[in-house]
Amino acid sequence: MPKLSSLAVLPILLLAGTLSNPQSDSSNKQLAHDIFKELIEINTTDSVGSTTVAAEAVAKRLLNAGFPQSDVAVLGPNDRKKNLVARLRGTGAKKPVLLIGHLAVVQAKTEDWTNDPFKFVEKDGFFYGRGTQDMKNGDAIMAATLIRMKKEGYRPDRDIILALTADEEGGTFNGVEWLLKNHRDLVDAEFVLNHDTGITTENGKLPTFDVTATEKLYADYQLEVTNPGGHSSLPVPENAIYRLAAGLGRLAQYQFPFELNTVTRAYYEAKSKVRTGQKAADMKAILKTPPDQAAIARLSKDAIDNSTMRTTCVATRLAAGHANNALPQRAQANVNCRIIPGHTSEEIRLALIKVLADPKISVRWLDPSRQPQEHGSDRQSYPPPKLLPEVFKPLEQVVRAMWPGVPVVPEMSTGATDAVYTNAAGLPTYAIAGTAIERDDIRAHGKDERLAAASFYEGLDFYYRFLKAVTSTSN
Repeated sequence: MPKLSSLAVLPILLLAGTLSNPQSDSSNKQLAHDIFKELIEINTTDSVGSTTVAAEAVAKRLLNAGFPQSDVAVLGPNDRKKNLVARLRGTGAKKPVLLIGHLAVVQAKTEDWTNDPFKFVEKDGFFYGRGTQDMKNGDAIMAATLIRMKKEGYRPDRDIILALTADEEGGTFNGVEWLLKNHRDLVDAEFVLNHDTGITTENGKLPTFDVTATEKLYADYQLEVTNPGGHSSLPVPENAIYRLAAGLGRLAQYQFPFELNTVTRAYYEAKSKVRTGQKAADMKAILKTPPDQAAIARLSKDAIDNSTMRTTCVATRLAAGHANNALPQRAQANVNCRIIPGHTSEEIRLALIKVLADPKISVRWLDPSRQPQEHGSDRQSYPPPKLLPEVFKPLEQVVRAMWPGVPVVPEMSTGATDAVYTNAAGLPTYAIAGTAIERDDIRAHGKDERLAAASFYEGLDFYYRFLKAVTSTSN
């Protein structure tokens, strides 16, 4: 074993207090397993499910573990869309930390799956069911961790607030947004830890521990062409479908400009050190001033890199015409954009108008309820928050102890999470979780969604250590 310097020993000593006896670990694994199973078997889809039932189930477990009624609340805009907010009281030496996770899941049809998606199936070392990856594993891990801390009598240096919420996966009553607007006092915090993420392994190995420190802004735009139409036996050159299709063809050939921010620059700096060959060289080349255009072009062929380096807009839905024997009077398309932080939905709407290059194609932004908004409507994407040392220092210590040699890498999510609401509210938000998913086995939103049992329990161990490190006065 190499000789450890005093600096290397320090993080290990700091972590010693976070470890507990095997019996405690075993009972907590069973608790987390049971909560996970219970949540998977509660349908929380927007169409027919209820996040209220799931919130009440977790609330009952917290109350049974000794949380006072005054620190556990189930509340929301209607009977099906309630959220859980619970608080583990600390010493008050520092402002609270808010843990967030959504209870909602996307729709899953039994006929599309091998098993019932709302049954928790354990098979060949995997847990199957809708939400196993996205993200009831995190809900169970956070709830079990707070229950464990409560039973141990742990007093953190700051209150730990847990919010398990509705409608992140659809619907019109997003729980995080609703809580911030209606009960800010219950969820106000110095910073937010979002469990809606994971770490990605490649052939069973973890190359980097990625932390989502910012995310793109989600925006849908409705493109529309209208004209008088007519009988299909008398076609004319002016056709709503052709005009819209021509505009979409121009969009298909367009790339938004290359752009890095503080997070994506740090991401490529770190990734370039663990990649090899041309990939590593290209990552280093785009960091230069000016960036190497050939390197940008090569990296852009990879879908992940392409989305990391620029705003993207893509057509996702089409609708046109009203009868097989009539010229179309209307043609519509939905274009979904993922916008680099720091830009607005209105800015991108104006960019789309230029790309489509046809004044007869109207472009309207759809607000989160999917209602088309007229010119001037907007939504802001906020610049990345600072990488707070009170989050990243203990994180690096725990990662070093659990996965020696694996660097912590800040990244920008190309998708969207509830962090869009917390960051907008001035609460710096970081998506951090220790559950690993193999790169070729990402099944969130898909058929036979699953999570390796070993990954779930490793993520549970990680979160207990990490949350203690973040809320311990020794750090």
